[in-house]
Amino acid sequence: MIFRIKNIEKRKENHFFYLKWALFSLLFFLISSKSVCQDSLPIVKDTLKEKELNFQPFFFKALSEKAIGNHQKAIENLESCNELIPNNIAVFFEFSKNYLKLNKTFIAKEYINRALLKDPNNIWMLKHLVKICVKEKDIEEAINVQQKLVAINLKEREHLVKLYLQNNDSKKAIALMNLMEREKVLSAKFRKLKNNLENQKKQTVTEEKKVISGSLKEQFKNNKSFAILKRILTDSKTNIEEQLKYAETGILYFPAQPFVYLVKGKALNYQKKYKKALLSLQNGIDFVIEDEMEADFYKEMAVAYKGLNDFENEKKCIEKSKKI
Repeated sequence: MIFRIKNIEKRKENHFFYLKWALFSLLFFLISSKSVCQDSLPIVKDTLKEKELNFQPFFFKALSEKAIGNHQKAIENLESCNELIPNNIAVFFEFSKNYLKLNKTFIAKEYINRALLKDPNNIWMLKHLVKICVKEKDIEEAINVQQKLVAINLKEREHLVKLYLQNNDSKKAIALMNLMEREKVLSAKFRKLKNNLENQKKQTVTEEKKVISGSLKEQFKNNKSFAILKRILTDSKTNIEEQLKYAETGILYFPAQPFVYLVKGKALNYQKKYKKALLSLQNGIDFVIEDEMEADFYKEMAVAYKGLNDFENEKKCIEKSKKI
């Protein structure tokens, strides 16, 4: 009996000992876990800081490579950035710019759309998307994006006018310019453009689109089509007088088409009439929406400035043409 009591007491002592040990172990685990968590926070911070420090050289290298036209090298550095810090808006934007320069518009659009998901009202990114749409000849989509820009900043309306005209929608272009004129924010150049468009509309109230036989010049007499005029201007490169004549006619009938101003400027430069050439180019560049044509304008302006012995502006125009 005494033995049984002692065994029971011993079992109680053992049970109490194991219970104490379990509680002590649990307490030790909780304290240790807390200590590990506290120690791990600086490690996470240090790792992030290290990634940011490694990110910066790759990003700035990408910018410098893009600046000198090494777009593939820029992309390689941006890929390193993306591995270090994924889904960075600035990296997506730079990816898009470089892919656009390589004429890979589909990939360029993919990256800018990813960036816009994170910052949908970013003016610079929306402007870039407009450029991509124009490059793809998707003027309808370019107009949709430009309308978003106008909702953010009313100063973007003049570019919307250009896109309407590029889309052969003079009615919307004139309506928007009328609104801007009433608000007294329409520039002198666009007021002149509006008047030209309205006069042109009066001269050709109805113009049937029909195939006319004969030479291009005969066709143009009966059908004032810009497509026909462009072919005449392209075919008359060797006849400067004729090219100049049709370029001036083109400005009268198609005042928002930058191509006619460019052709006139080139013809005048050839004739060494540099002041007149520069005036034509300056009048036309505001209607340009394509990068390639903008670069051509600046190259031709450089020729005019050189002819006028204005070497400072010549250099500026050459630099601008290279940056586009």
